[in-house]
Amino acid sequence: MLPDIPWFVYAMLLAPVGLIVFAAIYKYLEVRAASDWPSTPGKVVVSKPEVRQVKVIDSDREVGHRFEERDFANVTYEYSIAGQVYRCNRVTIGEDRGNFEVAETIARYPVGKSVTVYYNPNKRSEAVLERDMPKGMWGCLGWMVVIAVILVFGSAIGFHKLTDFVSTKLTNPEMSGMTVALGAFGAAIALFALGLHRQASLAKKWPVVQGRIKTSGLEQFRGKADEGRSRGPIMFKAKISYTYRYQNAEYTGFVASMSGQVASTSDWGVQRFVKKYRDGQTVDVYVNPQNSSEAVLEPRVTAAWVLWLSAIAIWGVAYYVAVNG
Repeated sequence: MLPDIPWFVYAMLLAPVGLIVFAAIYKYLEVRAASDWPSTPGKVVVSKPEVRQVKVIDSDREVGHRFEERDFANVTYEYSIAGQVYRCNRVTIGEDRGNFEVAETIARYPVGKSVTVYYNPNKRSEAVLERDMPKGMWGCLGWMVVIAVILVFGSAIGFHKLTDFVSTKLTNPEMSGMTVALGAFGAAIALFALGLHRQASLAKKWPVVQGRIKTSGLEQFRGKADEGRSRGPIMFKAKISYTYRYQNAEYTGFVASMSGQVASTSDWGVQRFVKKYRDGQTVDVYVNPQNSSEAVLEPRVTAAWVLWLSAIAIWGVAYYVAVNG
């Protein structure tokens, strides 16, 4: 039996899955529309990596978003319709958010290759080279929905049962909910720390190539305002970019450390990190062989130890609550 939790809590937990399903259906309708587009011969005239800015939601900023630079495969092709020459650089009907299959796309469409171009008859400058949905997408989506539903409702039932069990072991049963919640929160942080360690362990085994620092400086922005304040604090964040070559293609990387580029209200600590990298400096770059647009300068994750300490502290509070009420 489900615990007595308001329906909107379940709705909030399942909302991200609903948004993904909505996006998939919207993209499917685009694919259906493109399936009727006529085709014409074309030729690839540009095929190289390119850095573009992508708008990303960031709730920690006053404006609610930030612009992130990512690598894209710039495959530009020409095609002719009724004597008019057009150019387009959209490869697939799917949404390209960058840092994905850059090298593979460039290798698939080298300069000079003859291609079949599918164009919108109502807007001939709009075209694609690939108009099929990814294979197995609906199966993956279906499993994702099933797993999400099981996790949400299973966690609610499990939390309820575990709370009932813990309440029989405590001197003050009313504290069972807080004890279980703190224990679960600490476990979630510990799992995140384990994930960081695993990611760093894999990154240390990536191929190392020579790169060069392109820019090294500070980004300053206004953080989100706390409750009761009209403006948020001024925040500082390291902004480092570097170029590197891997398998005859040049890329631009923006990830300096696996620990992430944490924002701070003090520029001192950020400046200390930034000073390690001077403009034009030669550096070792660890490149993901499975996705050559993904790279890092420092595969260590010192921030993971902070997470471990946080998890231990939360477990300590949970133990204190359980013993002392």
